[in-house]
Amino acid sequence: MPKEVFGRDWVFIPRDELLTFEEISRIARIFVAHGVEKLRMTGGEPLLRRDLERLVEMLAVIPGVNDLTLTTNGALLAQKARLLKDAGLRRLTVSLDSLNDKTFRAMNDVNFPVDRVLEGIEAASDAGLKPIKINMVVKRNANEASILEMARFFRHTGHIVRFIEYMDVGHTNGWRMEDVVPGGEIVELIAGEWPLEPLPPSYAGEVGTRYRYRDGAGEIGIIASVTQPFCRGCTRARLTADGQLYMCLFATHGHDLRARLRGGSSDDDIGAFIRAIWRRRGDQYSEIRSAKTIGLEKVEMSRIGG
Repeated sequence: MPKEVFGRDWVFIPRDELLTFEEISRIARIFVAHGVEKLRMTGGEPLLRRDLERLVEMLAVIPGVNDLTLTTNGALLAQKARLLKDAGLRRLTVSLDSLNDKTFRAMNDVNFPVDRVLEGIEAASDAGLKPIKINMVVKRNANEASILEMARFFRHTGHIVRFIEYMDVGHTNGWRMEDVVPGGEIVELIAGEWPLEPLPPSYAGEVGTRYRYRDGAGEIGIIASVTQPFCRGCTRARLTADGQLYMCLFATHGHDLRARLRGGSSDDDIGAFIRAIWRRRGDQYSEIRSAKTIGLEKVEMSRIGG
């Protein structure tokens, strides 16, 4: 959330417009009843939500949830890791764009050091939240020099670095196509240092392409949604903190679930509404990215996560 856009005077969502944990849990149960097996808490930064571990407890006990995970910038992870694990969190993804402190701060516009993120990763690993996925967004002439350093640092740790092409999410990150480092280029760079071989997907609809180090030092992932879009295999839906349902990371509009939750709709009614949206979804922004998508009013990633 760039400071020049979301400055000191930015008006955020009033608390009474946010979904309660009970409302989030209710929607999650409805989704699981319709076949969803994986739940992820993301953001913004989810660990800023007070008592988040209570929500984790509520989601962890839903029958049919086979995977409960969270994506965080790691700033508060050292304090929260054990609480999250004890509450029922199963896995964790940490965003980390460089090990160089200056580059890290410039990429993320934050006032905390890389060491705090690394401490959080260590605390999460010690708590049993492993293997941890490390998400590195790669931007040309910004942090591409950190690719090999990141790969080297996390080899032999059991953690998985996923290198992500810089995406045009929302309108505030100043995206340009020339800033994208293609996934194929990243693979070639790493393989030149440590030979790689491809691995099959872990599950249907997996967004990352997997590779293992031939010397047995672990694996990496490549998320190439710009140069190798995967819209046709997408199995994801996103719920914002204020109850809007989005069917795509690049969606132009959401669907109001909060009004139905608070307007007396039954679970069956809400389930039917979600089914109708899913059946007619036609989002394929990454496949048609071109002049025809310029100027679209897209939702910001700080509302719907990655």
